[in-house]
Amino acid sequence: MLDPILLFFILGFVASLFKSDLKIPPEIYDLLSILLLLAIGMKGGIEIAKQSSSDLLPQVSIALLIGFLIPVLLYPILKFLGKFKREDAASIAAHYGSVSVGTFAVAIAYMESNNISYDSHMAIFVVVLEIPAIIVGILLAKGIQKDMPWAKIGHEVFLGKGILLLVGGLLIGWAAGPEGLKKIAPLFIDLFPGILALFLLEMGLITAKQLGGLKQHGLFLVLFGILTPILLGFVGVSIGLAMGLSIGGATIFGVLAASASYIAVPAAMRISVPSADPTLSLSASLGITFPFNVIVGIPLYYNFANVLS
Repeated sequence: MLDPILLFFILGFVASLFKSDLKIPPEIYDLLSILLLLAIGMKGGIEIAKQSSSDLLPQVSIALLIGFLIPVLLYPILKFLGKFKREDAASIAAHYGSVSVGTFAVAIAYMESNNISYDSHMAIFVVVLEIPAIIVGILLAKGIQKDMPWAKIGHEVFLGKGILLLVGGLLIGWAAGPEGLKKIAPLFIDLFPGILALFLLEMGLITAKQLGGLKQHGLFLVLFGILTPILLGFVGVSIGLAMGLSIGGATIFGVLAASASYIAVPAAMRISVPSADPTLSLSASLGITFPFNVIVGIPLYYNFANVLS
């Protein structure tokens, strides 16, 4: 039986594919995004308060290193095998070096609906993995230039909605603790599956619209958008287990490694690398990899974790 949350995504995808007039107002989508990001952050913040910083520091350092390495390794594949121009190869590599908060949320829902325990501080890795790939992507696209608008880029990266709400949620959860959050738990915790379902309905509508960007590099992007997350998911799960994470935690770490950004990175690339074609990056990350991960990838990475543990 398919998870009803995933069925919402499929409903949106099919509706958009057949040109239905179904729409979620932008204001509602923004509200769903805010609730989702804050809920993920607060859940993580509660658990981070229970962790020793000396235990987290090595894992955070490894996550940072992975965030820098993934775009560096993917860039030559895109540049020379995919024959993308430098800016487009760098932009796509940055998208895949970063993470998808939506995919992470689906992974959390998958774990909880299947009663799979996982390391509860995983939300901190979402924040950690979001940033390095953006920096690497910009450097790969443009090199180091004197006129690089680092202040503007930094503002977009660190004060953009995604990072701000995740970090804010982490701090709120850490400071308030489980007792302090009981008053707002009905909205942010109890309604989390419903919020995620509506969010995925909108993501299904958006995903179908991205398929038009596959015309020129269609076959390569489809193969890249499927094979890359499988490989990165396997590597991420392996590293997660080596880091001492549980099977569930290693699965989620694999999901993060396999996912691709469609929020923070596009915004940063638009500012710093305007010559990159955003339809190519979004066609791959949102049109191919996102649906692959939420439907096939997450259970696959969980199987990887069970086999490797």
